[in-house]
Formats: sequence, C-alpha cells, structure tokens
Amino acid sequence: MEIINRLNAIHRKKPDGTQVDYYLQPEYELHYNEIPAGTTQEWHSHNVVEELIFIIDGSLEIRWLEKETEKKETVQKGDLIRVENSIHTFANTNDKTAIFVVIKLVLTGNNNSQIFKDDKIPAKSI
Repeated sequence: MEIINRLNAIHRKKPDGTQVDYYLQPEYELHYNEIPAGTTQEWHSHNVVEELIFIIDGSLEIRWLEKETEKKETVQKGDLIRVENSIHTFANTNDKTAIFVVIKLVLTGNNNSQIFKDDKIPAKSI
C-alpha cells in the first residue's frame, strides 16, 4: 500500500486562481482541481494523453470543438467526461468554486474491462 499525502503532491496556483494538486505516477497522473467562480481555462488539446474528468462538487460548462463547430454542455457533481483528443476548455459560470478530479492516461488500446470487473480476491480470515 502506498499513501501519497496531499503535502507531497505538486501544488500549483494558476494566475486565474485555479488551484491544482498533481499526483504524478509512472503510468498515470491524477490531479485535483479547484476552479473559482467566473474562471475559464485556456483552450487546449493533447496528442497522446487521454483525460477523464470527474466532477466532485459544483458544475462546469464543458466546451469543445467538433468539426470546427463549438459545442458546450453543463456537467454536474457525479458526472464523468471522457475528453478524448478534442480541443476543449472548461468554464465555471457559477458563483461557487467547482471541484473536479482529472485522470490522465496513455492508453494502449487493450480492453481491460473484464479485469476491472473481476479482479477482487476476498481476504482470508486470519
């Protein structure tokens, strides 16, 4: 078991007020984000990295380009967004801080869903 204390994460406070704790690992990255009300991230995309975004508290307006057309949708607490390779940004158009977790992966193309479903071994009584 390994516990990575928040004090050991790489903490960044961005000029727009967004605060991020980065937990870098060899095969994935997880970061915890707090984005203040009225804040919009810069537009960006990724060449290889796949992003999954899970909303913990509040809501965000997700914006992305699809065939040069801007799309947008508001996501709420409990929603999961798979960004894929889209050009995207996030805006907190509300009056309270939004909190979300980003998981960044470099995918291999293998379908491991059965492993995720089945890989649990009950502990034996001691």
